[in-house]
Amino acid sequence: MKNTLMIVMLLILALVGYRTFQPNSPTNISTIDVTTETSPVSVSTSTDFDDIPPTYIDTDIETASTSVVEPVMSTKSAAPSFSCDGRQHCSQMTSCAEATYFSNHCPNTKMDGNHDGVPCEQQWCN
Repeated sequence: MKNTLMIVMLLILALVGYRTFQPNSPTNISTIDVTTETSPVSVSTSTDFDDIPPTYIDTDIETASTSVVEPVMSTKSAAPSFSCDGRQHCSQMTSCAEATYFSNHCPNTKMDGNHDGVPCEQQWCN
C-alpha cells in the first residue's frame, strides 16, 4: 500500500511539473496567414536568359591561347637505384618514381591499366 501511494504521488508530481514547464499549447500561439506573408514565386522562362551575353570562341589560330600540358612525372629522370626484381603491381611499389621506372624498364608490369603512360594513378601517381 505504501509503495502504491508513493508511485501515485510521483506520477502526480511529474504531471504537475510537466504542465508547469511545458511551453504554451499550439492553440494559444497566434497563427500567421501564410498566403499574405509569402512573396510570389518567380518562374524562370527562356526569355529570362536573353540578357546573358553570349560566349565567343576565338577561331583565329594565331591569337588563340594554347595550353601546354606537361606530364606529372618525367620518365627521363628515373632514379638509377631501381632495378627490375620481378615486382609487377602497384601494391608492391613505394613511390611514383619507382612505379614509373618499373613500368618503363621492366617486362610484364601490370601498373598502367588504362595505358596512358602513367602507372599507379590511384595509389602513387595521382
